[in-house]
Amino acid sequence: MKSTKLRTARRIVRGLALLSSATAPLFLSAQAIKPFSSIEVHSDRTVTFAYKDAAATKVELVVGGLPSKLPMKKDETGVWKVTTPSLPPEIYGYHFEANGDFRLDPANPDTTINLVDIANELTVSGDTPQLWETTNVPHGILHHYTYTTDTVLGLPQNQSRYYVYTPPGYDPKAPQPYPVLYLLHGWSDSDSGWTAVGRAELILDNLLAQGKIKPMVVVMPLGYGDMSFIHQFHVWEDPAAVDHNTDLFAKALLTEVLPRVESDYHVSKDRNDRAIAGLSMGGLESLEIGLSHPDKFAWIGGFSSAVHNLDYTQRLASLDPKAANLRLLWVACGTEDSLIEPNRKLIDFLKSKSMPVQQIETPGYHTWMVWRDNLIHFAPLLFQQK
Repeated sequence: MKSTKLRTARRIVRGLALLSSATAPLFLSAQAIKPFSSIEVHSDRTVTFAYKDAAATKVELVVGGLPSKLPMKKDETGVWKVTTPSLPPEIYGYHFEANGDFRLDPANPDTTINLVDIANELTVSGDTPQLWETTNVPHGILHHYTYTTDTVLGLPQNQSRYYVYTPPGYDPKAPQPYPVLYLLHGWSDSDSGWTAVGRAELILDNLLAQGKIKPMVVVMPLGYGDMSFIHQFHVWEDPAAVDHNTDLFAKALLTEVLPRVESDYHVSKDRNDRAIAGLSMGGLESLEIGLSHPDKFAWIGGFSSAVHNLDYTQRLASLDPKAANLRLLWVACGTEDSLIEPNRKLIDFLKSKSMPVQQIETPGYHTWMVWRDNLIHFAPLLFQQK
């Protein structure tokens, strides 16, 4: 018995010795690998980017919000580097272009969520927390729903989705029902766009903690009527395809999502307590749906709305300012956005119809930096009048 135990013990010791000998090179190799840092944010908010590709002959950095690509220089180790100008506090999307080809940053796991393409993300913090950052305030709750749609085309098993944000302290038995904002994403994004990238729930939490907005429920649906609409960029040059997508989405929103929300949540069914707003494609949808259904929405917002091929005379022919009786019509766009002129023309059209419209123009391109800022300034205007 003792002999058997002794032999077993010796085998274990020899096995451990062999294992240690075999894995030692692996441990040494792992210790020898130094982590590669691709981003260094400096105290003056300049950022040094690094990209490792010794074989590349030309590398450029593309940062959302900057007007042009930044050429990078290769050092003796084959690492390409460049330092940006000082950047305002924000969340920046970026990527590299090596020999003209798109490249993600392999050293940064933080990326945007998107149905068409993705980019890396970088946060440049300010001296104080920004409204889109997590702070020590009461937080609302995000609820995610999947339902069977009879309207939206091209979804696996006809399963569509939407998010619902309920504010901190949401009470399903409150004396007064909550007002509700339907917040729509842009082309290439999904129902998670406004939360995963736009940080809408954090913006709402912080604005509410500062007393700048009224407690509201916010609904963020998947914003397509036909999923084939996302498969090719040039579909935007086909007005019939745009109208097809918008019409189907409007039906899904009004006959599927809205009734479900009003059944599941303690929200008002009064038009004066309903708002609709969105960015880019969602801005187009918000303006069309809101202006075509003033019996359902008294507050309408469009952020960098994709209205460049909108046929006003046909799609908005029935506009009547008295019948609409809107509490707010808010149309915003960045001045460097290619959609600025189409938005200005839309505003001219609305004014020709005597529609009261607030025209908002801010510096910026077609980026989330502009749209987060739009939400920060739009939300406090909602439900402040009766």
